Amino acid sequence: MNTMTIDGGTGGPVLLDAAELTRDPALGAHFAESAHGILAELVRAGAALGWVDPPSPAEVAELLDGVVRAALTGDAALRAAYVGHRLVGLGYWQRYARATHRPHADLEKLAVAAAAHGHGVGRALTAALIADARRAGIEVLTLDARGDNANALHLYRSLGFTEYGRLPDFVAVGARRYDKVFHMLDLRR
Repeated sequence: MNTMTIDGGTGGPVLLDAAELTRDPALGAHFAESAHGILAELVRAGAALGWVDPPSPAEVAELLDGVVRAALTGDAALRAAYVGHRLVGLGYWQRYARATHRPHADLEKLAVAAAAHGHGVGRALTAALIADARRAGIEVLTLDARGDNANALHLYRSLGFTEYGRLPDFVAVGARRYDKVFHMLDLRR
């Protein structure tokens, strides 16, 4: 039984952005390590996060360093969910690099620690990232998910994302094949 209590003083996790993470040296120093722990645990359990094998600590640190740099220049948004001093989830979007696609961004990663599943952390992170995208002038926020990730697909639909495409059996994990499902949220409306 999962007995984790989510409480950031407001009934939910405390959500920090990239600027807040970098302002606190102690927090920033442990962020990549904590994020690696969550990502590695989820990938080992078969989560659809883009890795077949758990990423290395160095790979996660490099990835997050790039996202933080992009967030500080307005080309990305990063959110970290904390319960007390414990990281329980993270997510980010990045603007598309092509000049003709700059008004748009891709929600590239959303990960919630297994112990925090079902407590609204993913919803809180996604809602905060959507709000960040609106403030940044993003017109369309896109994402893709593995077709068997029913909980994530339900979450995205409940927040207004609509499916705009599907590649059948596109994702290969060993001999298994999964659909790649594309969603979008039009923020111009």
